[in-house]
Amino acid sequence: MTSSDERQPKSRRGLFWLVAFIVVLFAIYSGGWYYLANRVRVEADKAVATLNKSGINAGCANLQVSGYPLSFTVSCDNLAYEDDAKNIAASAGSFNAVAQIIQPLSPVADLRGPLRTSVPGMVPLWIDWDNLQAKVNLSWPLPQRISLQAEGLSGQTDPADDTDPVELFSAGRAAGQLQPNGQDVDYAGSFTDLEIDPDAIGGRVLPALDASGDATLKNGVALIGTQVKSLRGQSLEIRNLDLSSGTARVTVSGPLSVDAEGLVDADLMIRIKDPKAVASILAGAIPEQKNAIEQGFAALAMLGKEPSMPLKVIKGKASLGFIPLGKIKPVQ
Repeated sequence: MTSSDERQPKSRRGLFWLVAFIVVLFAIYSGGWYYLANRVRVEADKAVATLNKSGINAGCANLQVSGYPLSFTVSCDNLAYEDDAKNIAASAGSFNAVAQIIQPLSPVADLRGPLRTSVPGMVPLWIDWDNLQAKVNLSWPLPQRISLQAEGLSGQTDPADDTDPVELFSAGRAAGQLQPNGQDVDYAGSFTDLEIDPDAIGGRVLPALDASGDATLKNGVALIGTQVKSLRGQSLEIRNLDLSSGTARVTVSGPLSVDAEGLVDADLMIRIKDPKAVASILAGAIPEQKNAIEQGFAALAMLGKEPSMPLKVIKGKASLGFIPLGKIKPVQ
């Protein structure tokens, strides 16, 4: 028998064991995929049943788990939550979350609008969008990152009677990202073409706005864990907040806090581009201070096209350098 004749049976046996190994791995993977799919359904049913026992109606209608074998997809026709005891209700359209096998800890979710909300102390809202997508980088005990992006965003009131809804705002695009930073939480976000209806802000007029921001919520991890419902006692470090409209631009940085009585304190640095254009916007937004704003910014324009000055808020009383801006109402 030649050496080649001896190698042929060995190569066949090697191929057989390789195929057998692949089949076993695929069987284990398949069993794990279907086990996990079943656990998702079971846990979702348990969560809904637990909420129902507490007097809360919640649901993910027509829950489906699909995507085998290359992804894991959880979807439902609509989302709903209603707590009669607290008089809170919310609902949204279809939900679809996908985790690729090669990135199982980075699911991507899409949610269809509208989002309808009813909360005590607020008018019912109808929030809609053309596209809304969320991405999560899962980790323990907290996600490494949560990001949200919406296009064609708009909001209006959602009257329960026959009265006409009131338009509130619209934006071409809005995005935000949260991630833990030790015990704090970092936030970065932006929006473009934000238009706020004058009726939503007491007849005040604002042009279309673009903005971007980067800030840190102090002790944010603990605050999220305790589900804090008030801004009182909280503090924020603004690294950069940029607000612009046309040639007007305002950039803000510095600390901001809210005391136990809801009064705002801040020690911010403001950089202004095109003071005359900024003054025109502020005069429309704060008409009761129009004369002071125009006079103050006329003097400010003498310092150049991009001057800087401090914005101080002490117990809710705000001033931009020597220009009084009025009083900020206590926040909840």
